Amino acid sequence: MTIAPAERRNAIEMHGLTKRFGNVMAVDNISFNVARGTIFGFLGPNGSGKSTCIRMLCSVLEPTSGTATVNGYDIVKEPEQVKRSIGYMNQSFSLYRDLSVEENLRFFGGIYGLKDSHLRARMDDVIHLMGLQNYLGRPSGQLSGGWKQRLALAAALIHEPDLIFLDEPTAGIDPVARRELWDLLFELAGAGKTLFVTTHYMDEAERCNEIAYIYLSKLMVKGTPNELKALQEITPVGTRRIAVATAHPPNALVLLKRQPFALDATLVEAEIHLLMPEDTTDEQVLRTMRDAGILDGVIRPIDPSLEDVFVTLTRRLAAQ
Repeated sequence: MTIAPAERRNAIEMHGLTKRFGNVMAVDNISFNVARGTIFGFLGPNGSGKSTCIRMLCSVLEPTSGTATVNGYDIVKEPEQVKRSIGYMNQSFSLYRDLSVEENLRFFGGIYGLKDSHLRARMDDVIHLMGLQNYLGRPSGQLSGGWKQRLALAAALIHEPDLIFLDEPTAGIDPVARRELWDLLFELAGAGKTLFVTTHYMDEAERCNEIAYIYLSKLMVKGTPNELKALQEITPVGTRRIAVATAHPPNALVLLKRQPFALDATLVEAEIHLLMPEDTTDEQVLRTMRDAGILDGVIRPIDPSLEDVFVTLTRRLAAQ
């Protein structure tokens, strides 16, 4: 018996989900759940298997083995129910550019079987939610990047799906439009929608309730942003992280990366972020800089970032 949406705790449940293309393993035995009403981040390098996994969850691609349910529906046995219960927003604008904003919404509402007063009511709802009132007659191809994304999200929402897949929804749009789109996503999550988001922006990953990281077809870690940053392998026992501020950050970075105590070093917003042994003192770092003619320098302790998490995990796995 299919479980009604109000009775389900998880929007997605995966058990050993696997997909092979001949001898190529695209998704390898992945298992995790996504709670209803959350923003879930699905991260990993290009080619890691994210898109293949999403295509299986959307019932577009059948798994080689394993099982999954989406909104309580089996992705193999109930593909039509899955497709009608989800929305999908592609990273590249995929609506009809010659149709107006209103015509696109009417077309996609019709695809989902919406008619007459119900279609008009749903169009009015998504137009109001996305702030599209002043653009209804404009051809969608003439919209700016941010408004194209709003229209694409409106089309994905018009049939009132419980779960929306968003594939890099803010790629290529300006910072103001990016923030406004995320404000809309928070509003949707607050209304009980589940958002399954892929992104390469670490500040967006920070906004997710939970994150799964996939690499070379395997699930590496899953947890909240704070749980992932607290992983022991990110800041191993006996090490610590500092930020070094100086008027000459590129020179200081080149210098510090050459030092035996630099376990990892990178430049973040004009500061050098340095992972080093716990017994290396701040004074040792500053003295190394002074000896090289960099006389200014201020040091403060820092916690790892999500970027540190994914860079560390990726490097470690690539070296195996």
